[in-house]
Amino acid sequence: MKDILAKAKQWLSPTFDAETQSEIQELISNNSDDLADRFYKDMEFGTGGMRGTMGAGTNRINKYTLGRATQGLSNYLIENVNKEQLSVVIAYDCRHNSKKFAKVVADVLSANKIKVFLFEDLRATPELSFAVRHLGCDAGIVLTASHNPPEYNGYKVYWADGGQIVPPHDSGIINKVNALDYSEINFNANENLIEIIGKDVDDVFIEASVKNGSLSDNINRDNLKIVFTSLHGTSIMSVPDALSKAGYTDVHIVEEQRKPDGDFPTVKSPNPEEPEALEMATNLADKLGADIVIGTDPDCDRLGVAVRDLDGNMKLMNGNQTMVVMTDFLLRKWKEEGKLNGKQFVGSTIVSTELVNDVVANYGVDTKVGLTGFKWIAKMVKDNPELDFIGGGEESFGYMVGDFVRDKDAVTATLLACEVAAYAKQNGSSFYEELLNIYVDNKFYKEHLISITKKGMDGAAEIQQMLSDMRTSPLTEIDGEKIESLCDYQASTKKDIITGEITNIDLPKSNVLIYQTTSGTRIAARPSGTEPKIKFYFSVNSALDAVENAETVEAELDAKIQRIITEMKLN
Repeated sequence: MKDILAKAKQWLSPTFDAETQSEIQELISNNSDDLADRFYKDMEFGTGGMRGTMGAGTNRINKYTLGRATQGLSNYLIENVNKEQLSVVIAYDCRHNSKKFAKVVADVLSANKIKVFLFEDLRATPELSFAVRHLGCDAGIVLTASHNPPEYNGYKVYWADGGQIVPPHDSGIINKVNALDYSEINFNANENLIEIIGKDVDDVFIEASVKNGSLSDNINRDNLKIVFTSLHGTSIMSVPDALSKAGYTDVHIVEEQRKPDGDFPTVKSPNPEEPEALEMATNLADKLGADIVIGTDPDCDRLGVAVRDLDGNMKLMNGNQTMVVMTDFLLRKWKEEGKLNGKQFVGSTIVSTELVNDVVANYGVDTKVGLTGFKWIAKMVKDNPELDFIGGGEESFGYMVGDFVRDKDAVTATLLACEVAAYAKQNGSSFYEELLNIYVDNKFYKEHLISITKKGMDGAAEIQQMLSDMRTSPLTEIDGEKIESLCDYQASTKKDIITGEITNIDLPKSNVLIYQTTSGTRIAARPSGTEPKIKFYFSVNSALDAVENAETVEAELDAKIQRIITEMKLN
């Protein structure tokens, strides 16, 4: 605690403004338990950048942690990019302080003689990714905390290819940041280097989204009734416009959730992975008899899709299901147009469903599988310029169509989901029936995610201990099935539990463990890169002989997952 107190007292120096000093002094005077959590570590870049609770302290999002990150980025750009005039584009979402933080970031960049393109108002994260390449920038920054609670904010950095930073740039930037003292941040803006942008970029982005997300001239878009909710986020700036330009005329917006609001007043969590978040939208869909519900998270990179099941009830698809259906649809269109020639690929991640690999293989196309996070899918695109990238996704409700955006993109993915639904409807099917037909042709895969929150310094240690225990005392059997293999991405090894043989994994190191049984059941565990959580991913599968038996098979798979959760004492 003595070290933490000394660290906190450094924030009482003239380097920090009076408001910050007052906040820290009050914590010290009151001997607040919160002081340790604010100063026990520095903010770090994770799978999605830097994200955390707002407030004063080294482990909080504030003017100084963002300024330090931006000064480090500036130093790295100046030393590693050989250009006369460096440039960075900045976007921000609907969260509290996002606009103010975006200006702080712009000030620091411009103070370092870097040209800044700053969006005039909130914009979707995929538009930021697009704008990096469209404007020929050397980097991009978006101020967002995605679907986290209202007290959070965050900072994501993109490189010149439009993808989030990956090696060697990520560690290079972090090293520059860690080498900085807060007194070295240059906040003295050069306003002449800050250019406000808006509709000029919006129009080109929407046009590109419609081009990539609208896949056929033979789709009756007037016949699809859509309910859309922005969940108080940035997507209201782009998704309705994109749907209109694509030709969808029967679109109904949840008015109570239309206005951007960092408090997210109508939902417990603005996360489209949660059925509760889309409850107002599905209720409206039932009232109107809509075919499909689309909901996006605050920065518009993830989407939740709810569609009618065989009984006519609205059912929220999980990220794996939408990923499989949309990938199959894309591949079918590419095949019909004679564009598949062995020089294409689809992107996925190690914790996403293996069903997508089977579906892609049916078309003779390769699936490249990377670590969790779309930065790795963007890296696949960059590393394979000789190949066409068809699409890619991950289980966490993200999808990317083509490579004009190099991150998950709820704008274009919304269009694609509606294309699938409209095409299926005019051919006597539905989005959900398309999924069931894929299960019949392959296997019925059912996935489930559990996130366990462990806050603060003690929580972080507890998460590490849980993963350590799973390494040192590995499972040998689960639900009566023998464990066949254990992949440890931290050690870059795959161990055959039955034979003891160890092979290398050719991916960057990551704190992820994946068990697989002889029957194809998979259990993955990893700490969240952006939240104080440990995540467990479960995947089970079974043959499905006919669509009408799907409900029975799904119930059996759900029961199997619950048995595994109980056996692992994760209830």
